[in-house]
Amino acid sequence: MTVEWEKAAEALTAAGRILLVAHIHPDGDAVGSLLGLQNALHERGKTPDAVVDGGIPEYLRFMPGAKSVRPTLLTGEWDLMISLDASDEERTGAAGAYGRGHSKLVMNIDHHPTNTMFGSIHLVQPEAVSTTEVIYDWLAHMGQALSPDIAVPLLTGLVTDTNGFRTSNVNSRTLQLAQLFTEQGASLSEITARTVGSTPYSTVELWRTALQTVALQDGIISATITQDTLKKVNLPEPTDAGLISFLISTNESRVAVVFKEVADGRIELSFRSKPGYDVSQVALALGGGGHKQASGATIAGPLEAASARVMLMLREVVGQGVVALS
Repeated sequence: MTVEWEKAAEALTAAGRILLVAHIHPDGDAVGSLLGLQNALHERGKTPDAVVDGGIPEYLRFMPGAKSVRPTLLTGEWDLMISLDASDEERTGAAGAYGRGHSKLVMNIDHHPTNTMFGSIHLVQPEAVSTTEVIYDWLAHMGQALSPDIAVPLLTGLVTDTNGFRTSNVNSRTLQLAQLFTEQGASLSEITARTVGSTPYSTVELWRTALQTVALQDGIISATITQDTLKKVNLPEPTDAGLISFLISTNESRVAVVFKEVADGRIELSFRSKPGYDVSQVALALGGGGHKQASGATIAGPLEAASARVMLMLREVVGQGVVALS
């Protein structure tokens, strides 16, 4: 992986028109990275365009700068496009595709080990627990002071991508950064309450149906969310609303997977695993990506065939669990 701090700083300084794009179906780290960098650039005298397909989810709109983020990208030309928290070009969505075609340079900022290294400038740190950690390191390299408008989004990414500091990659530096961001005006209790501690009733309805499909076999716990289920609870996009994290918390599971039907017939996959079991290589083999313990992909349907194919691959992961520790 490559970290080109100075090259990135020079490109940023030279750019007059800047585009920021977070990945599709954005989580707290994607939006936190987008807003943290956007707000920092405003303080540096830049006026970037910020876009995420479909806009920012309602529960993340409490962060400063959220109102300026656009849900679509149809026009414009830029000197520099910065992709945030996306391991591959497909994850940048329609906004990313348009941006790459209308930008002179593309910068790739991410922390996923499966990053495909697209773009011409790379700030990719797999050892970072969140992309907001990478954003902080870059801002620190450039001597950028932290304001509350920067600290709040950066802490949000840190909290959400570690599930409230409970993932195995959390280390002493993670906690040091959390302390730094709180000292600069970010409220850990408020961010936690609004993100990992917040559940809309639609999630309860979704889980009520999805839990009826749960099965545990050979250390693999699985669930299925169909288009009928999504329509029943009035959710337009495929999601498990955090169900995957609940499933992997079961004592008997080693690997968890949720199969989600997309309207076009494809199947979205969410993977989680216990320490020592690497699901990222399954995701990568299926055209997706992510981390050893949290990754995903989208594959062709129908559901039954997709499930049979994926379960076979996950059984190999469970069988090779000790190897994955290295």
